[in-house]
Amino acid sequence: RPASHVTLWEVARKRANATQHWGNRALGEQSVATMEIVYVYVKKRSEFGRQCNFSDRVSEINVDIQPDAVQAMNFVEKDPVDTAVQCASDMSEHEVNTERFEMETRGINHVEGGWPKDVNPQEMEQTIRFRKKVEKDENYVNVITQLGSLMDHCIKQNNAINIYEEYFDEEEAAGVTDEPPSAKTINVFRDPNVVKRTATHLSWHPDRSRKLAVAYSCLEFQRSSKDMSYDSYIWDLETPNKPEMVIRPSSPLICLEYNPKDSHILIGGCYNGQIAYWDTRKGSLPAELTMVELGHRDPVYNVIWLQSKTGTDCFSGSTDGQVLWWDIRKLSEPTETLVMDVSRKGILENALGAISLEYEPTMVGTY
Repeated sequence: RPASHVTLWEVARKRANATQHWGNRALGEQSVATMEIVYVYVKKRSEFGRQCNFSDRVSEINVDIQPDAVQAMNFVEKDPVDTAVQCASDMSEHEVNTERFEMETRGINHVEGGWPKDVNPQEMEQTIRFRKKVEKDENYVNVITQLGSLMDHCIKQNNAINIYEEYFDEEEAAGVTDEPPSAKTINVFRDPNVVKRTATHLSWHPDRSRKLAVAYSCLEFQRSSKDMSYDSYIWDLETPNKPEMVIRPSSPLICLEYNPKDSHILIGGCYNGQIAYWDTRKGSLPAELTMVELGHRDPVYNVIWLQSKTGTDCFSGSTDGQVLWWDIRKLSEPTETLVMDVSRKGILENALGAISLEYEPTMVGTY
């Protein structure tokens, strides 16, 4: 049918039961026939419903709001007007750090097993007796013979081919291009606490440099909240999702340093002026702590280990104008005190604060 027509089917099903009886003397059966009557109507689409008629007409003003004279007095005319125009369209760059997928490293310790229940692997006599019994088995001899031939083939193959041989020694090395130095982010170590803090100091592990001790604290005393944690952490570079160890000081740590002679020992300077040292083999709490009365009066901004025979000497600096020498074997009091007074009179009120320290091991007594 044409596309401009739509067929409307109105089916009026009228059941006309015309019953005819046939007399069949042989079978004696009766049948009923049903006939359906269908009416089909065809109508154009334009005749269905109301049509959409479009026409051109003059524009009309529906609402006309006049300007307010009172507000016009507050208008400030700007003349001249400077407007910057760029030939290229404005674009912006946005970076987002997504949530990390936390992973855990687990291992399994495999020990000797596979022994029958009646054999105790701790008893040497029972194990020797069982081995001799297995070695006499024909299946054991056949399996060892098959594996022996396969192992012999692999050994001969390794002896025939040198897998470490250099086949391209004569080729010249590729030219090194002069590229500007660059760096890229490998891992991001985030503060695991809800209230984020500043990483105030970093110290690399002295042996393999795969671990990193980080001191966290908030140097703005008035803005520190009650829920802020005092913990600092030791991170493993290969597992940035979870710290390897938690350092729990009595006050937030400003600085934290590994002992170059003993990697299990760390020393830190606290916000309240105390000096503490940790032994990672003994746990997260400080092994020993200085007294508040004999320590610094301001936060300890730096602690440096000294090159000594015992490896237990260090000195600390603070903004209170003092540099104190310590021996971690006896932190009850400092071994020596230096007041940073420029006039060399030792007056603490005139002393300058120390926030950075360095020790030169090749020049004895130079700091």
